[in-house]
Amino acid sequence: MGEKVVAQAFELSDRQAYRRKLGRCLEGLERLLAREKFDKPRNLMGVEIELNLAGPDGMPRMANAEVLQRISSKDFQTELGMFNLEVNIVPHRLSGHVFDQLAEELRTGLAYAHRKAEEVDAGIVMIGILPTLGRDDLVHGNLSDVDRYALLNDQMVAARGEDFALDIEGVERLECTSASIAPESACTSVQLHLQVTPRRFPDVWNAAQAVAAVQIAVGANAPFLFGKELWRESRPPLFQQATDVRPPELRNQGVRPRTWFGERWIDSAYELFEENLRFFPPLLPILDDEDPLEVIEAGGTPQLAELVLHNGTVYRWNRPVYGVADGVPHLRVENRVLPAGPTVADVIANSAFYYGLVRALAEEQKPVWSRLPFEEAERNFDEACRHGIDARLRWPRSGRSGEVAEVSAVQLVLDELLPLAAAGLDAWNIEPVDRDRYLGIIEQRCRLRVNGASWQVDTYRRALDAGLGREAALAAMTRRYGDLARSGEPVHTWPVGFPKP
Repeated sequence: MGEKVVAQAFELSDRQAYRRKLGRCLEGLERLLAREKFDKPRNLMGVEIELNLAGPDGMPRMANAEVLQRISSKDFQTELGMFNLEVNIVPHRLSGHVFDQLAEELRTGLAYAHRKAEEVDAGIVMIGILPTLGRDDLVHGNLSDVDRYALLNDQMVAARGEDFALDIEGVERLECTSASIAPESACTSVQLHLQVTPRRFPDVWNAAQAVAAVQIAVGANAPFLFGKELWRESRPPLFQQATDVRPPELRNQGVRPRTWFGERWIDSAYELFEENLRFFPPLLPILDDEDPLEVIEAGGTPQLAELVLHNGTVYRWNRPVYGVADGVPHLRVENRVLPAGPTVADVIANSAFYYGLVRALAEEQKPVWSRLPFEEAERNFDEACRHGIDARLRWPRSGRSGEVAEVSAVQLVLDELLPLAAAGLDAWNIEPVDRDRYLGIIEQRCRLRVNGASWQVDTYRRALDAGLGREAALAAMTRRYGDLARSGEPVHTWPVGFPKP
């Protein structure tokens, strides 16, 4: 969805032609996979982080156009809401001191962006959902002034045919409606990319699905929306409902939502692209001039533009990505599970944990997905979103029985998954000092039972106990969060509450 899209109206024939072209793209992908024309393993990874703009008062600032103009860097781009930005880090090879290199690049880039944002009375905040967002902030008029967002909104609103309904019951319950997809912009995430060969893709994707709940449990950072305390990681239910183009009747029929966890383990990347065409109507039927089958017959590499665009409007938490670099096709697993923040150190720790863990699990002789029913993995994801660091997950017990048992997320991480992640990072040839530094952050979160969400909730409740009203407490907590985040120290070291005058 990052490509330039010109707003336009679509005819009925456009959708029929687009569907036919999608079929040709899918056949092209199948041919490429059969001919094994994909890029060789290069151990490449990439990171994208969505950001919020907030003022010194902790309130959102609708100023991304002005901030981006001042930043003037292709590494920073617009996102859906006018209070959003996205930073993209160029691909890196997974080896050596790559995590320290990423940390330094992010610290430098974000510090520069923050200084530029301050010129318009704003600042950069990395957080899953900005706690001070109000319903009046997430409206159509605050979508970024970019054609592709307006077009996507129009098509999703038309597909739904009525207001989007938000109904999230956590510690408190939020019920409201929206006439646009603007509430989706509240969700600011980290996307981790890993380039893999077609042969390796299903094992990496299955491993990523299996550990998605654990990622959320240790990394949750979005407990508030519209002044309500909801789930410890409220992004997934919010994102699903804010992009749900199904009216109630289609939900009752079992039609799948465009934001979903999936429903089975896979044996090839092709299955995911094929599902996207079989289950989800096109939202943006924009046709490219390329005929992918003719390009393949001529010995070239097709861009598969329609397939790529359609894939970008199906919001899997682990998404397959097809790309072309230097005329050679490649596949990536895009992990979209994690919230942004709280600090660069926390983001890098989450990344190291993920890349190490999927490497180790993907290479097990008896992989976890052969012992864990997919329904349990999906249930784990929901449980982790609801309860964060306090979640209890279902996981296969070690030993011959293969029995699935309930265990606390922190105990699972400490006893089993951290050693696996360390072994995976060793397999990537990550320097031991970096491995220990960043996995040590995950370990301390588990031992102290602290992550971004728990800190937010505990500090917010301290503000309430001090006599602040709900909105003032959220604003005070957000300001304190921003101050501590800019210190750079990981969230498990942050003091709860506020400093004495």
